[in-house]
Amino acid sequence: MRILFLVSSMHGGGAERVAATLANAWARRGDEVTLVCCYSGRGQCLQTLDPGVRLLWLADHLRGPAWMRPVGKILALRRLARELRPDRVLSFLTNVNVTALLATRGLGLPVVVSERTDPAHSVNLEPVLRLARRLLYPWAHRVVVQTDRSIPHLRQVAPSVRRIVAIPNPLPDGLPGVREGEPATDRLRLAALGRFNPVKQFDRLIEVFASVAAQCPDWDLTIWGDGEQRPACQRRIEELGLADRIRLPGFSNTPWIDLGSAHAFVLNSRVEGFPNALLEAMALGLPCVATDCPSGPAELAQGGRYATLVPLGDEAALTRALLQVMQASPETRESIGRDAAASVRARYGLDAILQAWDAAWDNGDNRAGPAGGAGH
Repeated sequence: MRILFLVSSMHGGGAERVAATLANAWARRGDEVTLVCCYSGRGQCLQTLDPGVRLLWLADHLRGPAWMRPVGKILALRRLARELRPDRVLSFLTNVNVTALLATRGLGLPVVVSERTDPAHSVNLEPVLRLARRLLYPWAHRVVVQTDRSIPHLRQVAPSVRRIVAIPNPLPDGLPGVREGEPATDRLRLAALGRFNPVKQFDRLIEVFASVAAQCPDWDLTIWGDGEQRPACQRRIEELGLADRIRLPGFSNTPWIDLGSAHAFVLNSRVEGFPNALLEAMALGLPCVATDCPSGPAELAQGGRYATLVPLGDEAALTRALLQVMQASPETRESIGRDAAASVRARYGLDAILQAWDAAWDNGDNRAGPAGGAGH
């Protein structure tokens, strides 16, 4: 099977990590995988790829002056598609999806496009890209979103699309096994991980932790990640006098080791495409607290069975949930984490997710998804 996989870049984000996981898995089973980064500035690959994955940069194939770059990308991708003659085409992210659909029009290729954020909350899309998505997505063989909750949202922004399926992210390559008991440390650690932007609401998480710090004197908060809000958050921590209790160490190159050293995990996002950090924390065996935001936490937690869900925007409920976890016994936290790990490892294992992606190229209009999702 020849697979042409189109992404924007292979930097350090969640979509890139999922792309690497899928590409590597397909290459290992014997498929011919060509991964094309469509970012105009080329960039670099920060993900580990299997030797069987062929990595190309669309920037190396562009022709003509810079002002023709949008059209040049479409033409360059069309030339690549004709040269490679793939059996399947997969595209990640809205801007790449639009380019892929225009570039492959009339070539007879089955193109599956995937939204990597909740379509109802794609606030940064330019109007022309929103219009293009609305008009071009019906051309796709199938449109993939990451959660069942996103399906009606996609229908709102692209009402003519009929072939939609929810496929969640798989557990990543190399994820360690479920840890054996809590880390034996002098201090207990509440962990969070993500980019410091308004959507993640780390500024509010800091305020909530500050409100319970005195009741939980053995606990610290560590937030791994970087971004535009990190300096302001650091200043606020110092104003609160909690620099020795709340730490912002920056981007983590070893997120699973860092998460594995924690005693609980919290996600306080306003919106998620699919919360990879929550998935990985649960899979490692951490007890987790998450806002019931669109989209992903409710499906990962099975409505609150395997992680504590709190209403979005309800800081009092978040405070109570964190206190409940931090004041629980180590045995209770370990039991909660163990059940969560068993649940997500069964539902989001790579084999099940690969079967779902394979089925996305089937000609049938309906199928059951790997985690309760359905084709629509």
